[in-house]
Amino acid sequence: MRHSTLDNDRFQRKLDLQALRQVTLNVLVVDDEPSILELLQSALPELENCNVSVADSAAAALEKIQAAEAPFDCLLLDIQMPGTTGIELLKQLRKTPDYMDTPVIMLTAMADHSHIEQAFLEGAFDYITKPFDFFELRSRMNAAHVLMMERIRAKTSTASIRNLREKLDFNQQFNFEDPLSIEGLERCLRYVEFDNYVDQLSRGRRFDTWVTAVKLQGAEYRFDMSDFGMFRRVISDIGKCIEKTSKKANAVFSYRGSGIFLVVTHGRNRMNQLPTEEVLNRKLRMVLSSRLTSSHLKVAMSPPVSMRSFSKSGAISALNLACEKVNGRERAMTKSVTVQSHVRPKEEPVREEHMTARLYDTVLRELYGDNTYLNGK
Repeated sequence: MRHSTLDNDRFQRKLDLQALRQVTLNVLVVDDEPSILELLQSALPELENCNVSVADSAAAALEKIQAAEAPFDCLLLDIQMPGTTGIELLKQLRKTPDYMDTPVIMLTAMADHSHIEQAFLEGAFDYITKPFDFFELRSRMNAAHVLMMERIRAKTSTASIRNLREKLDFNQQFNFEDPLSIEGLERCLRYVEFDNYVDQLSRGRRFDTWVTAVKLQGAEYRFDMSDFGMFRRVISDIGKCIEKTSKKANAVFSYRGSGIFLVVTHGRNRMNQLPTEEVLNRKLRMVLSSRLTSSHLKVAMSPPVSMRSFSKSGAISALNLACEKVNGRERAMTKSVTVQSHVRPKEEPVREEHMTARLYDTVLRELYGDNTYLNGK
């Protein structure tokens, strides 16, 4: 059944791509350089079906948006403009219902990590620095539009079914390896946006960027033992703990699936401001106990891995290495617990039935939470 669903999803993506090639995209380009506006307005329609409107400021862009008969399908924004910047315009657009999910690509000469970071955190889908390649730009516009259509379709489907089944968005099925979107966190990026963020960092030749992996200990076991809603809530709780404990580090992070988060920081000073594994677990216990949920969950944390790279593949290798290191840390933690459980004082023998009872207690506490379980005894 799962394979059939995945095949259907791939087939649907192909249909979406084919349909997109047949549809004229209405694009708004916002840039204060007349030469850029003229170039894009003449070149983009030549590459594929594309209708380009232009604005030379944020104020002019808002006028175009208000006057348009239908919302634009994609926006290309420069950052450095007189008056309202492109990032400030993006922030305004994301508060507008018609543009909450519209693909926005920053097309700018600003290549420093602070602008890149701010743009993605405000909701940019992608970030391209000038000078740019037209074919790459059109490819990224297509990718952005297809992904946004999928997200809108998923939201619409969830909203329609929610009337019949409460909280379906928490209980819908997914695979252990699937990335999940965590709403309500300021510095947590979705999967694709995080990849684009890392890609742009590698293009900018950032040599003082670090990545740290955080993993729910025994994540696959927790996934198998929990319902989908419970697992999602635990992942969401861990995301909240990462954001709250890494504020001083100005970290940007993303949930990558398989119980793993990746946390990116810039500079050794900020990297050293990340919480320790002990601090993160202490915060997680507090969050879980406040929700009257099992506080037996822990996370493993990798040492920071340098993302020094001249290419995206090199940056991805650093991300993969961080995942390998956190998996190794998790195995070490599990081994330590196993060794400790076998070391028992000779003067206090433990009867087999008592061990069994304790095992049941532990499992039931983790499934139902301390208070719920104890009240039922």
